Amino acid sequence: MSVVPSSLLPASAVPAFRGRIGRDAASGHYAVPYRYRLHVAPSTPGCLRIAVTHALLGLDDTLPLTVLTETPDTPDGGYAALRPLYEASAHLYDGPAAAPVLSDGWTGRIVSTHVPDILRDLALRFRGDGPDLLPSARRREIDAIADLCERSVNRAAQRAGELGIDGEAAHRDPLTVLFSALGRLERRLARGPYVLGDAPTAADVHVWVTLVQLDTVHRWHLDAAAMDRVAGHPALWAYAQRLAARPEFARNLDIDAVLRHHRAHCRGREAAGAAIRIVDWSAGPS
Repeated sequence: MSVVPSSLLPASAVPAFRGRIGRDAASGHYAVPYRYRLHVAPSTPGCLRIAVTHALLGLDDTLPLTVLTETPDTPDGGYAALRPLYEASAHLYDGPAAAPVLSDGWTGRIVSTHVPDILRDLALRFRGDGPDLLPSARRREIDAIADLCERSVNRAAQRAGELGIDGEAAHRDPLTVLFSALGRLERRLARGPYVLGDAPTAADVHVWVTLVQLDTVHRWHLDAAAMDRVAGHPALWAYAQRLAARPEFARNLDIDAVLRHHRAHCRGREAAGAAIRIVDWSAGPS
């Protein structure tokens, strides 16, 4: 396992524990039932993706999941429950004990805090009889969808909200990026029930969590005209509502916790788009 020493990071940063789950015992960490535990705060996008992936794979009985509160409970922005894991894993660790964490019950140490690695290892090493969320023939497409969600939806929406305060012209470019990305996803979902066809993959986890963020967090800083255009993608939002009714998605989503987490960290000003809600995320399974 590798870790970036806290002395080389900004004071506000968390060290990146990057252990991986291998194929067999020779790799050190390998998939064994009940050996590992996930610690997540699903009010954050990365933890929500992990929790949904864990549920889709049906890992409740073999890889326990601990759900933390949406608000860290220590002054440095970490969790007291995770402190022993961090201190056992990094000598003289004095940074925040943040989520997510994949921990090893045999050693009492952290395997990984890196969301992409955890997601990949869940899908490839702990899958069991669960769905193939990372089919080998589609992995490049899945990576491209994840990048589209992060760069062209999440970051573009955030940037548009930040610049929109200074006038319409200032945030035209990030909105163009955002609407182009939403259009690409709309066209995909007009052709089938899932992003890559007839079965769910990791791409759907990325897209769905991104839509949750767009409709519950980013809308607070976009104007009404922008949110009207965001809402004008019927296949995309019907898909979001349909997945929100599946137990694997619904049981891990606490909209009130997402909003409390957002308000605790956000210093931006509210815009008119805050009044526009597209999906009833709390509808639950039908």
